[in-house]
Amino acid sequence: MRYLLVDRIVEVKAGQKIRGTKNIAMSEDFLEYHFPRNPVMPGMLLLEALVQLTGWLEAASSDFRNWFLLSRVRSSRFYGFSLPGDQVELAVELSRQSGPDNRVYAGTAIVEGKKKASAEFEGEIIPLEEIEDIESQRRSFSLLTRERT
Repeated sequence: MRYLLVDRIVEVKAGQKIRGTKNIAMSEDFLEYHFPRNPVMPGMLLLEALVQLTGWLEAASSDFRNWFLLSRVRSSRFYGFSLPGDQVELAVELSRQSGPDNRVYAGTAIVEGKKKASAEFEGEIIPLEEIEDIESQRRSFSLLTRERT
């Protein structure tokens, strides 16, 4: 199973930052068991959404030559639950601690002005063509950003 956890990309500043959203629908299969009769989005999936958004930043910043591959979570904090019906605002920024092949990012997840998660994480930059079809990723990015090609 593959979770695609970014529903829309609303801002990209190449090589610097990206913002997007995740809409939590009651039909998400992970809600069935987390927690029974009290569905919440698992905090680790919020972290995964931030990492996926980071991948899109690397792709958009490199003309779809690169992707971000998580290697370590330096720190993470969870502040409350994200529930069905919530729209989670995701934001990721490149840290000054980054190098050419190893990147460090800071991300936040916010619902209705309230922080739900924050994290600092690092990873390596890999060739996108090793893991995905580049043209398919370009089309997905166009949909996520509402670009018309």
